[in-house]
Amino acid sequence: MNSRDLYLLDSRPDIPSAKVTEKMSPDEKFQNRTLRPVAKLQDELLVVVFRNYIVKHKNTFYNLRLDERLKYIENAIQKDIKFRNNLKGIIIGQFTLEEYGQYIQNSSALNKRMMNIVKERLQSNIQLLERDLAY
Repeated sequence: MNSRDLYLLDSRPDIPSAKVTEKMSPDEKFQNRTLRPVAKLQDELLVVVFRNYIVKHKNTFYNLRLDERLKYIENAIQKDIKFRNNLKGIIIGQFTLEEYGQYIQNSSALNKRMMNIVKERLQSNIQLLERDLAY
C-alpha cells in the first residue's frame, strides 16, 4: 500500500455502527468500510458545496418548508447530473487505489448507495444549511 492510501485510511473517522460481517454482500461491505467513513470525513465539504448549489439556484431553498427542503435536497442529487457528478468526485477522490478497483467493478450499484448516503448526510445536516449559517 502506498503512502497516499495509508494517509487516506488514517484520516477517516471510525464509525462503530458501520459493521461488516461475512453475511453481507460485497456492496454492503464496501458501503460500510469505505462509503460511510468517506462521507463522514467529507461532511463539512458536502454542506459547503450544497450551500453553493443553493446560491447558484437563486436561493429558492430558503423559501421552502422543511419537508420541501428535504425533497429539494433529494431532487438536486437525483436529477442534477452535473451536481451529482461533483458529489461523486468528492467521495471517489478519497478512495484508495484498491477501493477504486473495487468501485469500478460495480460502480452503478455503488453510486446509488453513495448518493443515498450523501443525501442522508445533507438531510441530517439541514440546520447547517440555514441562510444565516451560510459562509
